[in-house]
Amino acid sequence: MKLTGAQILMKVLKEEGVDTIFGYPGGAVIDLYDELVKTDIRHILVRHEQGAVHAADAYSRASGKVGTCLVTSGPGATNTVTGIASAYMDSIPIVVITGQVPSHLIGNDAFQEVDIVGITRPCTKHNYLVQSADELARVVREAFYIARSGRPGPVLVDIPKDVMNNLATYKVPKNIRLRSYNPTYNPNMKQLHKVIEMVKMARRPMIFAGGGVILSGAHRELTAFARKARIPVTTSLMGLGAFPASDPLWLGMIGMHGTYRSNMSTAACDLMIGIGVRFDDRVTGKTDTFAAQAKIIHIDIDPTSIRKNVPVSIPVVGDCKTTLTHLNELLADADLGNLDEKRSGWLHQIEGWKNKARLAYDQNGAIKPQFVLEKLYELTRGKAIITTEVGQNQMWTAQYYHIEEPGQFITSGGLGVMGFGLPAAIGAQVAKPDDLVVCVAGDGSIQMNIQEMATAMQYNLPVKIVILNNGYLGMVRQWQELFYEKRYACTQMDHAPDFVKLAEAFGARGFRATKPAEVAQVISEGLSAEGPVIMEFVVEKEECVYPMVPAGAPITEMLLV
Repeated sequence: MKLTGAQILMKVLKEEGVDTIFGYPGGAVIDLYDELVKTDIRHILVRHEQGAVHAADAYSRASGKVGTCLVTSGPGATNTVTGIASAYMDSIPIVVITGQVPSHLIGNDAFQEVDIVGITRPCTKHNYLVQSADELARVVREAFYIARSGRPGPVLVDIPKDVMNNLATYKVPKNIRLRSYNPTYNPNMKQLHKVIEMVKMARRPMIFAGGGVILSGAHRELTAFARKARIPVTTSLMGLGAFPASDPLWLGMIGMHGTYRSNMSTAACDLMIGIGVRFDDRVTGKTDTFAAQAKIIHIDIDPTSIRKNVPVSIPVVGDCKTTLTHLNELLADADLGNLDEKRSGWLHQIEGWKNKARLAYDQNGAIKPQFVLEKLYELTRGKAIITTEVGQNQMWTAQYYHIEEPGQFITSGGLGVMGFGLPAAIGAQVAKPDDLVVCVAGDGSIQMNIQEMATAMQYNLPVKIVILNNGYLGMVRQWQELFYEKRYACTQMDHAPDFVKLAEAFGARGFRATKPAEVAQVISEGLSAEGPVIMEFVVEKEECVYPMVPAGAPITEMLLV
């Protein structure tokens, strides 16, 4: 029996386990939507296509599945680009399905035509323009396979309108094999034996873990490895949750706004084991001074990431979970000697750095944003899923909300997208309907995609939004204060909405705190209220995020106050 392209697409989506699609309809995809409503796949109608991609991104991170979104041609497709680029930078598996004008009109500047395949080629793992209904099933299966396998990432499938309507026999290969795409999951065991020998010889080792550990589900293996070898652990922003923040071996986040002890450890360590990381510039600072005394082991499934930014002594290409499983097996048989004696001096030095410069602030008359995050952590008992916007709010959350498990912290790391947090909270809440989901935002970034409050209301998604309102584009203002003689060029938000009234306009609850004594009560009331909630905290206007490493400086040269 022959099916239309639209019917074939829905059949493949069901077979791929898709239960939720985030999207926004339009003329080019009306046939797909007509078939979609005949299925039991849940559709979340966002208010902007960028929100659909961010929601699919967070849905993927919270659920472990491939996130899916569906948008129309032209502006619908171009509105997805920021979300796709963010997912690409953070290696998040999503499939973005876009409508396209009929095949015979492609290249004719037809109404709402755009070359979305060409536009997104630099920021997708792969993308397709479907040529016929006969190849649609295979292409969509390949798209999901590519998105989730190897180093994950976004894949775009562009479907012309005639392909949706044409008839074809449904046939799809059960096993996808791509001749030029064969990710390496199993590491070279000779390299792993070298790793164990380096661990045995090291006196001052440290582990630097990233988002790859979370994506591969390797957090338990990482924790076991660190504890067995008594090696302190730091993570990138994207790696928060890969290692429990309550563990004595936890160093805190590394990098531009990392902890003093973590950054100082990089300069003194004699062995750094990088696992699922890119050695991003926000982590390394001045690269020729980064871990200058150390031999570096780099474990990653993507061979192009290894030696890309820093020199490496032992490269290991392989899946983080598979590699750490093998390393733990080798470690169990290795004679590591008296680790308490071998590591005591190193751990004592780290404790000294911790005591010298702890994360701290002075709470005086105005509400300090750090105080809000501490209270939020206390009142949620660290059990919430936290999404963030980008800027100071993101960094304070990373510093003061202590993440214990993968999937608890969802943020736009590599691209740093303002407007990510609210649609991400929606995606996470859809994936985890019984969990508490909190979006931490600034007054500037929340306005980027505030329209998604309507989405939260329509589907009764009880996301809680914490707005740290300082009346500035805070992170840019901080740079202007420190490096531009306080010339606050275009960073003061002279006019902003009344966020409590705005919440009420959407039909949600709104709360506000203007004094430190009101913070705990507002958080308690906001978290216990039903449905979506906005909690606004009028905070210290010129508070800065510390520690801070100036751009291009070694990460050991931190501004502490």
